[in-house]
Amino acid sequence: MVRVTKVDLSPRPVEAMSPRQLERRESLIAAALALVNEIGVERLQMKQVCERSGVALGTAYRYFSSKDHLLAAAIAEWHRLLLADLVAELRGPRAGLGATDRVVRFVRGGMRAYQRQPELARLRVAVAASTDPFASEALQGMARADSTALRAVMADEVPAAASDLVRHIVGHAWQGELTAWVTGRTTLGDARRRLEDVVRLVLTPYESDYPAPYEVPSTA
Repeated sequence: MVRVTKVDLSPRPVEAMSPRQLERRESLIAAALALVNEIGVERLQMKQVCERSGVALGTAYRYFSSKDHLLAAAIAEWHRLLLADLVAELRGPRAGLGATDRVVRFVRGGMRAYQRQPELARLRVAVAASTDPFASEALQGMARADSTALRAVMADEVPAAASDLVRHIVGHAWQGELTAWVTGRTTLGDARRRLEDVVRLVLTPYESDYPAPYEVPSTA
């Protein structure tokens, strides 16, 4: 009996890519983001992305397992750059603000960025439902980037025991309000106000002139 060797068709890990391969990957992501803004998520096809980027279709699948994987990586990269800008802004002239006000400004700036590019908001919501494991990996990376950015914005004003829970709540509230807006269940203004209310609700108790909240039980 002839034994058939199973071929690994997984996309190449980013950390194993050469500079030329990284350049092709970035070209695919840039083309995908441009096309999403031009024609929307639903109409976009891998062939169009490859034609725009100049990367052959067969080659594209060495970097991304599917269209969902490409789109998840694309929105994750755009969102990462957005977070970097928001954190840098809040480390500048607004550094004297308390943690609550800084995080409110952080999520407000993020929502405004998605308001300016609503197709990217739709993209973020669309890829959240993907079952592609590599797309899920990219989205998990985006959630970790959210958490890291929020930690930087809050600085050391929230006790370590509560910080993870606060970041988890704010991150999920942001995703939830974006989803409600994109799917037409709420207005952008209402979504933004609710998100800011969540931030104030979970962070105000940690302000220095506010009574100390109960300790968050350790899960260790």
